[in-house]
Amino acid sequence: MAETTKTAAATLPKDIFAVEVKNHELLKLAYDSYLANNRLASATTKQRGEVRGGGKKPWKQKGTGRARFGSSRNPIWRGGGIVFGPRGNENYTKRISTSAKRVALRQALSLANEAKKIVVKDVKTTGKTAEVAKFLADNKFDRKVLIVVDEKSDEMIRATSNIQSVLLVRANYLSVYHILNADTIVLSTKSVDVIKNWLAKEEA
Repeated sequence: MAETTKTAAATLPKDIFAVEVKNHELLKLAYDSYLANNRLASATTKQRGEVRGGGKKPWKQKGTGRARFGSSRNPIWRGGGIVFGPRGNENYTKRISTSAKRVALRQALSLANEAKKIVVKDVKTTGKTAEVAKFLADNKFDRKVLIVVDEKSDEMIRATSNIQSVLLVRANYLSVYHILNADTIVLSTKSVDVIKNWLAKEEA
């Protein structure tokens, strides 16, 4: 059975979990950046010179009454080459500065905390999926749950990997995408310290 210890979410540092969010422009930029950086350029098309066939002129140049054509590989023909199609080497990445990314994370965590989505609990398991499932049921976490830990243990990975609604993430790999898409965010006590050290504002 999973054991839990609870810490009041009200004790979370206000400079990370209670910042003012004047607009959502930076959040959208960070969200789109995460999706773009994980996008694979897997689509590829063949250009005119790569399409098979088309070596013979479809019909003679004159006397048929039809427009002259030299090859069925012409892009305007069905089955011909593709003009300006994807080539599989496109770069979709969007880069934002480290400082902007940290500000966006503080904003996302603040919005989640304001919506009362954040719970600080330690989840201990022997690696059985049933233990984590019972923990979720006992706490009525029945939708998308983001479990944030300081370090991923083999037991936690095994216990959560087969639960579709649960995502296990290390604290220093948190993203705006993970935070905004979660219905409940379960922070371990040690992960809170990692987040403090990572996102705390530097003294001027």
